[in-house]
Amino acid sequence: MKQKEKEEVILKSGLEIHQQLDTGKLFCRCPSLLRQDKPDYEIERKLHVIAGESGEIDEAVKFEAGQGKKFIYQGYYDNCCLIELDEEPPKEINSEALKIAVQISLLLNCEIMQNSQIMRKTVINGSNVSGFQRTVLIARKGYLETSFGKVGIDSVYLEEDSARPASASEEDDPELENSKTYKLDRLGIPLVEIATTPDMNSGEKIKEAALKIGEILRACKVRRGIGTIRQDLNISISANGKNSERVEIKGFQEPKIMIETVEKEVERQKKCLKDKTCEREVRKANNDGSTTFLRPMPGAARMYPETDLPLLHISRELINEAKKELPRMKHEIKSELKSSGLEEEMINLIMSENKLEDYKELLEVYDNPNLIAKLLVLWKKEIASREKIPEKKIDEKLTLDVLESILNLIKSKKIDESQGKKIMLEIAKGKEINEALKVEKVSNLEDEVLKIVKEKPGLSINAYMGLVMAKFKGVSGKEVMDILRKIVK
Repeated sequence: MKQKEKEEVILKSGLEIHQQLDTGKLFCRCPSLLRQDKPDYEIERKLHVIAGESGEIDEAVKFEAGQGKKFIYQGYYDNCCLIELDEEPPKEINSEALKIAVQISLLLNCEIMQNSQIMRKTVINGSNVSGFQRTVLIARKGYLETSFGKVGIDSVYLEEDSARPASASEEDDPELENSKTYKLDRLGIPLVEIATTPDMNSGEKIKEAALKIGEILRACKVRRGIGTIRQDLNISISANGKNSERVEIKGFQEPKIMIETVEKEVERQKKCLKDKTCEREVRKANNDGSTTFLRPMPGAARMYPETDLPLLHISRELINEAKKELPRMKHEIKSELKSSGLEEEMINLIMSENKLEDYKELLEVYDNPNLIAKLLVLWKKEIASREKIPEKKIDEKLTLDVLESILNLIKSKKIDESQGKKIMLEIAKGKEINEALKVEKVSNLEDEVLKIVKEKPGLSINAYMGLVMAKFKGVSGKEVMDILRKIVK
């Protein structure tokens, strides 16, 4: 009896990553500010069917429009204008957002499109008042270096973000499918959309590519926090000479379950091939690695030209300017910090707290990398934890100028490191900065130390050290210890 041959499965997948940029809105001059207070007004709209550039109606549009949904939009006067309400034509594209998108494209080794048509992409879930999203191709034909080899970058688009659900409980939904009421404050925030080529054939490769693209994005001027980045996976398989239909998985962004999600989707598609039930569809990633159906897959019929804006021209001057100001990657910065003598723990603290520029500035004052890292991050965190003071309040009191003053006292040996930390604590607790920074002058330190020893005989050298330092704020700890070693036997 012949042993059954092992089933060969070939995976084909690519990523789509949407990242908000840290600028004002893309096609108006409103700030990108998310609000938590009560909205100033509400409007109501209904989703209508419209043909795309090809003259055809997209299947996904038919599916949603057939449900006769109505939507309510909540707005604010200070960051939602007539453009968000689709009552006024868009303004020229945000120049800062365009420059950041070009920088991201260059870091992904892409060819910049110097002339490009701004398009409208039909949106079917009600998250855009107009029923479409504006999007423009910035670059294409790039690549990403990984340990598995190059991963192709098919395209980089710059587009406007959608409105967000009014209910906080719905905001984690990757496709906002359950929402009927939206806030307009997020509508129009610039997004870059990065699409890789579908040439990754394992969960490990997909995860590494996602993390590397994330590192590139974080090196640029992007928004941080929950909801500022959204990641989708396009995936299909071949098994026993049969091909499944492409599936798009929304909300594929939790690194811990990326590989598990891929593996479970492969198994699901294998079963679909066997049962002959494969469809082109959009699915949602669940917390357990499984996926659930959202809607049919949209096609090219949802795209048509934006008639209210001219062709986008990206000048050679802008490209050259973006090249000159390209940000450095995190791993490059960490390598440089390590070579300067900074310990690994301190490097991670500086990077995680985004204190690199402050670190460089203080390093010009006193070339002591690890001490500067302690002042900037470590001691602040310790004080916040011990005294139950919010780190934000500590940062407001312990400004860069204050830290520079403390650093100069340590550098000139007027105080030691432990006294520097004590001064920071006093300022954080509310003491006036000028008073805390005063260094007490002791005319004859050795006599004063001897007096303390005689008053409290029999103590350890460290105990005497504490008594002296407590009495004479700002004296050199090294000098006190040298005196004590001569006196205490």
